[in-house]
Amino acid sequence: MATVDSVGPMTPPAWRVGDVTVTAIVELDLPAPFSMLLPDATPDVVAEQRWLVPQWAVDTETMVLRMQALVIESGDRRIVVDTCIGNDKSRPGFDFFSDLQTSFLADLSAAGFAPDTIDTVTCTHLHVDHVGWNTQLVDGAWVPTFTNARYLFSRTEYDHWLAECDGDHMHARPFQDSVRPVVDAGLAEFVEPPHQLTDEVSLVPTVGHTPGHCSVLIESHGHRATITGDMTHHPIQLARPELASSADTDQVRSTATRRTFIADVCDTDMLVIGTHFGEPSAGHLRRVDGAVRFVPAD
Repeated sequence: MATVDSVGPMTPPAWRVGDVTVTAIVELDLPAPFSMLLPDATPDVVAEQRWLVPQWAVDTETMVLRMQALVIESGDRRIVVDTCIGNDKSRPGFDFFSDLQTSFLADLSAAGFAPDTIDTVTCTHLHVDHVGWNTQLVDGAWVPTFTNARYLFSRTEYDHWLAECDGDHMHARPFQDSVRPVVDAGLAEFVEPPHQLTDEVSLVPTVGHTPGHCSVLIESHGHRATITGDMTHHPIQLARPELASSADTDQVRSTATRRTFIADVCDTDMLVIGTHFGEPSAGHLRRVDGAVRFVPAD
């Protein structure tokens, strides 16, 4: 079973999965109304899941939503999964993401992962809060942050947003300032999950939230972990998979994807690392009193 490293007040959360290490670099934590993202997670529904408080919910109306990148060390490879929101970026329709000034890059370097040491970046999908640090503002232009990395994008995902993002809507600007500059710089590689990154790390399709959404599967010496991306935004969706996100492209399919995942991993040793889960972000699915819960890893 994967174990959780000891985490001090200035040390980022990290987990060992066989020979692989996963380190979380947190950009920010947001208290957010359940109704904003999960409209069917009413206070009565949340109250049924008393185990959510205080780690993953402030109360029955307010969730904890974390923005974090996950850095995978597999052999000599350094892979960043999802790049959060980014600084200096105007985000009409996402006011709480606009014009941020966070210490994300400094925190990444302080954890031992200077941007020029990263060889691979992969985005589970191309929404605003998963692509932001793909680029940074330099002399008035958006340029790739990870200059020595190949950026892996799902071809299905990229083509979907390429067709959608020529207009003036909330998803257009992140695509234009955080995805296209990477492609223009010749650093993008288009893949179609399932796709193997290393002998231990692969992208697996978990569609529904977006047409090309993928999660990241880690398998090393009999130990396994999944980085969810937005297959699930919050632990309550692992107990109640029908609580689809208002941001899902296809809510029927996203719900079916969660149901399949839960059936496959509940009561197994699979470590589930929730991309948006508050602390603790990693745990296991366990059936308790006939119902599924997300239980923090030991």
